[in-house]
Amino acid sequence: MPFNDLFLRACRRQATERTPVWMMRQAGRYMPEYRAIRAKHGFLEMCRTPELAVEVTMQPVDLIGVDAAILFSDILVVVPGMGLDLEFAKGEGPIIHSPVRTATDVHRLRVSDPLEDTGYVMEALRILRGELEHKVPLIGFGGAPFTLASYMVEGHGTRDYEHTKALMWGEPAVWDELMTKISDTVIAYLTAQIDAGAQAIQLFDSWVGYVAPRDYERSVLPYTKRVIDALVEYGEKAVPGGVPVIHFPNGATSMLDLAQEAGGDVIGVDWRMDMTHVVEQVDARFAIQGNLDPAALFAPDEELERMVVAILEAVGTRPGHIFNLGHGIHKTSDPAKAQTMIRFVHEHSERIRAGR
Repeated sequence: MPFNDLFLRACRRQATERTPVWMMRQAGRYMPEYRAIRAKHGFLEMCRTPELAVEVTMQPVDLIGVDAAILFSDILVVVPGMGLDLEFAKGEGPIIHSPVRTATDVHRLRVSDPLEDTGYVMEALRILRGELEHKVPLIGFGGAPFTLASYMVEGHGTRDYEHTKALMWGEPAVWDELMTKISDTVIAYLTAQIDAGAQAIQLFDSWVGYVAPRDYERSVLPYTKRVIDALVEYGEKAVPGGVPVIHFPNGATSMLDLAQEAGGDVIGVDWRMDMTHVVEQVDARFAIQGNLDPAALFAPDEELERMVVAILEAVGTRPGHIFNLGHGIHKTSDPAKAQTMIRFVHEHSERIRAGR
């Protein structure tokens, strides 16, 4: 069976006979096979056990038919190595028990060592490269500095970010120290993923859409750009042709112009902007990833098909499109519906790219 390199070609804006598709959170709770494993193991235990991480990473490749695999892990696995206590509480999500709120808290933080603190991630990646050798590419990932900072300062997921923004606005020198330490950690962590075999890297800025454009430009963008520039440079030295970097600034479609200043190879976009406008606003030097509403998987097949076709037709024959949901797949989605979406993407993109 030949290796399916559609995803990598699309990341590099090369011609593809059809549009590759994968889904954020594709190794997750919507799959019965995942839930069977999760019933026996804690979430962090699964992240920290390479054999379990490999098994759930492979499930959507083998059962759903995606064109790329993404490592099963979590953006917060780097936090304990920085000196913080992380717990995934049942029904509550991630909790950091001693949030970073003061200059003293920030001074105590250390830059995580990717091999000592997250060596299990690298081992999972190495195993996966062997498992995926004749299948599909492997995506590694991590959190962008602002999103990691927001968890570390708030202590949990939130929709207000009052502590984070108060630190950002009120103590810019402390904010710079925090974001610099996080950036150093992320660069070390993701370059180690490249060494371990990741063939592309996605940087998740899951909460950056809650920042105003002025604050993004001044207090977020410089750190994101530093991380992406370092990854691109390292990937070009480590791998012939480089390692594509996908930047996903969730909720930031109102400032796509600024997000593009961060660089990288692929801009991931959520579902809050019509793909026609995305194509108009994203420079041709970038590939585009997205952007079906995750809730579309609950629509009737004929409506789902119309939504898929609308996105594909908006992109047209522009090189460098990776079909994805505009955020992670919902845990109550039907795996069969995901398979149907993938079939629609493949069938219609092949027709559109062939000019039919």
